[in-house]
Amino acid sequence: MDTTGLLGFYLLTAFISLSGVMMPGPVFAGTVAKGYKDKNAGMQIALGHGLVEFPLIGLIGLGLGSFFENQGVRLAIGVIGGAVLIYIGYNMVRMRKETDETEKYLPYHPIIVGVITTVSNPYFFLWWATVGLFLIVFALGFGLLALVVFAVVHWLCDFIWDYFVSFTVFKSKRLWSEKGHNIVFGICGAIMVIFGVWFIISSI
Repeated sequence: MDTTGLLGFYLLTAFISLSGVMMPGPVFAGTVAKGYKDKNAGMQIALGHGLVEFPLIGLIGLGLGSFFENQGVRLAIGVIGGAVLIYIGYNMVRMRKETDETEKYLPYHPIIVGVITTVSNPYFFLWWATVGLFLIVFALGFGLLALVVFAVVHWLCDFIWDYFVSFTVFKSKRLWSEKGHNIVFGICGAIMVIFGVWFIISSI
């Protein structure tokens, strides 16, 4: 086995993964919202994300990546997922001033939030069917164990970043003014709505 090449591949995986997970999106918005009440919410959101991601990596590794490129599949995920995000985002914006009742507009367990914000994103599946497919094929060139390690390395990037976000939000919330709270949660809700609308329009 080319150990140097494999280590280089894992570094590339970490770089590509971090560049994706650090971009604002539904998962990020959900992590900020849940992190306001629980510093460990990011870890649980990452677990929910992993519940979708690990099986998906396995399916693509088995050659089912083209299924997620199908226009009908993308349409269904985009429309349904977009509608869910719009609903959640709307409630976050509408109730953003209810500082002491944050859970009312996102009442789901962080693991469920991780699952919802992941499966509602058609570009998550498309990314894995394209860029992710290339990485999976490359990993399989080193063997099945290399694919497993690749999946863990990629997911750990999600885990570390999501935990960092929720921990930072939780620890800094005492410094937030009421106006600051309203702005942050208004932005998070708007992110959900914008991505929801974008997913629906771009899928049709």
